Amino acid sequence: MKKKAAALFLAVVLAFGLTGCGNPNEQSSQYAQAENWAYLETDKTADADVFFICPTVYGGEENSFQMPMDDQSAKDDFLGAINMEKGIYDGDARFFAPYYRQAGLNVYALPVAEQESYLSAAYVDVKDAFTYYLDHYNDGQPIILAGFSQGADMCIRLLKDCFADESVNDLLVACYAIGWRITEEELAAYPHLRFASGEDDTGVIISFNSEAENVTDSLMIPAGTRTLAINPLNWTTDGTPAGKEENLGACFTDYDGTIVTEIPQLTGAYIDDVRGALKVPDVTPEEYPPVLDIFTDGIYHLYDYQFFYRNLQENVKVRLDAYLAEHAA
Repeated sequence: MKKKAAALFLAVVLAFGLTGCGNPNEQSSQYAQAENWAYLETDKTADADVFFICPTVYGGEENSFQMPMDDQSAKDDFLGAINMEKGIYDGDARFFAPYYRQAGLNVYALPVAEQESYLSAAYVDVKDAFTYYLDHYNDGQPIILAGFSQGADMCIRLLKDCFADESVNDLLVACYAIGWRITEEELAAYPHLRFASGEDDTGVIISFNSEAENVTDSLMIPAGTRTLAINPLNWTTDGTPAGKEENLGACFTDYDGTIVTEIPQLTGAYIDDVRGALKVPDVTPEEYPPVLDIFTDGIYHLYDYQFFYRNLQENVKVRLDAYLAEHAA
């Protein structure tokens, strides 16, 4: 009964445009077309939905800073990047992941003031997709919001914009916004946002950024910035270190989502008090190079999910079980 009531109330709220996430052009949304979704699992039955936002895969070109929706090669990479992380989330959930005009990697090489127009354009698509999902597919299902890197940035924008309404926020199991920053100042500006404080609280943000112990500056956490973080090994938010024996398994996946290599107890981790970064002490930049030119040695951004794959996978189940227990009829 509770689920049906929530679904009815949400439908009324959306119909009358009472949330910050309304879409006046809903009837012409591109997300009415199945081809604009990388995943659209409408025929599956599950206890929750995952709404996943892909990380940056489009490199960009000299005069192209936004992924074209008709670029099949980029869309293939897009789908592959989602598959690399999908296995963490879809244990008992329907999976929804829209294609969107994401900002290219070349955007992050621009001055910060010039980046926002491209990121804002990407968010227009993400919001359109999420609104269409709420209107047509959600039906009162609990929502696991998840993303990585640019996708995590988009998740946080969605939380600020669309979850201020209590009826929508009440559906949130958790938001896994990994590989991007979230600050105390943002929480103060958006009181409906809450950061995780343990392994099983719900309606909260889970975020961290992995780096070597000597790193003091990165794209995700610029020098002088302090982000919030939770340690994915011991689920603490202070500097309490977790030994590598607490790491259930680092998993390295391919574009099909197949786990190619699994390494239990690869590394421990602790949160740096100054930057809020997740320091990873038991691997080296030589073993795990940054790969992309926009990152320097010791920035383990590309491995955020991979280093802690099994712990994250377990935690998604823990939080969903906690949410379902809290909302049992």
